[in-house]
Amino acid sequence: MSVQQRRKYDPDFKRNAVLLSEEPGKAVTEIADNLGISRDLLYRWRREYRARENYSFSGNGRESLTPQEQKVRDLEKRLRDAEMERDILKKAMAIFSRTPK
Repeated sequence: MSVQQRRKYDPDFKRNAVLLSEEPGKAVTEIADNLGISRDLLYRWRREYRARENYSFSGNGRESLTPQEQKVRDLEKRLRDAEMERDILKKAMAIFSRTPK
């Protein structure tokens, strides 16, 4: 029993494969066979490219974000941190404002 190793493709290869597949007169199956990849993989790359164009194929499971998406993500993190600090301060205030028995 042999274990197949997962193949990795660089973003330029993926982008070029997608652009080739979108040319008129070429079948996706034919292009996939010529490139040595599966037809389903090429269709998946096409979906990703259509959804995110310049931000597609970031690699290593990392999502490429537009500058606006990155800003939103940073602001959400700052908000979570501020809410956590507020909650800690509320608990501390409750502890220190108790009257001793």
